[in-house]
Amino acid sequence: MKVKNLIDFRPKFFDTMKNYSRDKFIADVMAGIIVGVVAIPLAIAFGIASGAGPAEGLTTAIIAGLLISIFGGSKVQIGGPTGAFIPIIAAVIANEKLGMQGLLIATIMAGIFLVIMGLCRLGTIIKFMPYPIIIGFTGGIAITIFSTQINDLLGLGIADVPSNFVDKWVCYFENMGSIDYWSAGMGILSIVLIALTPKFSKKVPGSLLAIVVMTLIGYALKEYAGVTSIKTIGDIGEGMPSGLPSFSMPSLPEGQTFFATIQELAPVAFTIAMLGAIESLLSAMVADGVIGDRHNSNTELIGQGIANIATPFFGGIPATGAIARTMANINNGGRTPVAGIVHTLVLLLVLLFLGSIVELIPMPCLAGVLVMVAYNMSGWRTIKSMCKSSMSGTSVLFVTLLLTVFFDLTIAIEVGLVMAVVLFMKRAMGSAHISVIRNEMGVHNDGENDEVLTIPEGAEVFEIEGPFFFGIANKFDELTRNTDAMPIRIVRMRKVTFIDATGLHNLEIFIQASHKEGRTIILSGVHDNVEKALRKGGIVKLVGDENVCGNIHLALQRAQEVSDALAAEK
Repeated sequence: MKVKNLIDFRPKFFDTMKNYSRDKFIADVMAGIIVGVVAIPLAIAFGIASGAGPAEGLTTAIIAGLLISIFGGSKVQIGGPTGAFIPIIAAVIANEKLGMQGLLIATIMAGIFLVIMGLCRLGTIIKFMPYPIIIGFTGGIAITIFSTQINDLLGLGIADVPSNFVDKWVCYFENMGSIDYWSAGMGILSIVLIALTPKFSKKVPGSLLAIVVMTLIGYALKEYAGVTSIKTIGDIGEGMPSGLPSFSMPSLPEGQTFFATIQELAPVAFTIAMLGAIESLLSAMVADGVIGDRHNSNTELIGQGIANIATPFFGGIPATGAIARTMANINNGGRTPVAGIVHTLVLLLVLLFLGSIVELIPMPCLAGVLVMVAYNMSGWRTIKSMCKSSMSGTSVLFVTLLLTVFFDLTIAIEVGLVMAVVLFMKRAMGSAHISVIRNEMGVHNDGENDEVLTIPEGAEVFEIEGPFFFGIANKFDELTRNTDAMPIRIVRMRKVTFIDATGLHNLEIFIQASHKEGRTIILSGVHDNVEKALRKGGIVKLVGDENVCGNIHLALQRAQEVSDALAAEK
């Protein structure tokens, strides 16, 4: 196999440029401008909410967005910071030992993980993450984002909000007497404005309209009414820079060695990588359904990885495909990665020339934007409908959600996956069946008349229905041990579509034990893929090719031959 076929990296940007036209360019430019406008408040809000800053949010949207558009595997994916990363980023930055430098290193590591995933062709596998887990951790992140915005939304003025979910809300209730009603009114009005905007305009982003209106109101209140209690972006951190940050190497956290830092940040980096992979691939899948295209999942992972490796060298935070911005791109006519590139140019112009205006944006308004982001992320309608379906899916969903809120995303996904696997195995074992048949057996002939077959004297049939994995393999082992053995045993496997290592092992032990006791084993109706596994595992060699039969008729015929031979020996 050629090396070029081993690496599944085919960026959509270069494919779309082959037949690019003037009409496509005009449509992409218009869509890119609109998406860039939509992304301004979100990039700023995500940067601030994560504890990094507004400039870091915009920088990430510019650099990561550009690289994802150029190297990604989707034609219309828009990349940048998203709300899903907020709890993870905030936790790392709040850690005194790690801080911002630790986050930059973790983001680079996450980018490397993403590239490795793409090179190993894991894109397809990641898309099969159980849906209840996705809904669970997304809902948990939404609750976490909402809980981080109460201080700014209500103007409580708490200097150090606890990071723990329970302690955070205890702190809020203890400080409810210090609500600033100007800030609270502005925050609530922002939420109302964002919620109502789609009712009278589908083109104007509600978040942008809220920021423009609330910034003007806040400026007027300060200049003409003397209201100074409403905090703005300019009141936090060092304000907005006049341009993109210069290239710089992230430094190790103070007092930390290189390997100690890598070891400590590995779980965080893996969580960022997995979350970025899941979110970007889900966004790309949704986009495919709308535009009738098919993204390259492995290329998308590599593109996301490249973006996350590069962005931290300019002070940026983790980025991934953003479904809301991607859908805005599609709905406004964007059909190639050029739209994503234009969107980053719009953000760059804002960073270069409108920094002083950005500093006037009120914090309660940004909190309102994030509250609406959390509401849209929560998926409460989906959760409500899932509660009416399977109990197993609902339990996985709520366990994942609660663990995300009260512990962290890594634990939530790990426990959710274990639960999902255990429940799946339980269902699989419940649907699988093993029966022992003697004397006569009925055979269904696919729409024709059923027939009754006679089982030769001294023979019995073990019929296995369902995948022969370790749970069923153990059940088969117990059944064969507790059944009075006949000289001839037919193992009918026509409904076995899969066999794992435990199944092969138990089958081998069963055959070997039977041979020691002088019994013959015949395999019937083995599927091609199962037979391939049996040959590799040495099972076919053990029973003999003559005892591997294509259907039950041939197996019973072979059993009659063995029975006749045994009778002749007597």
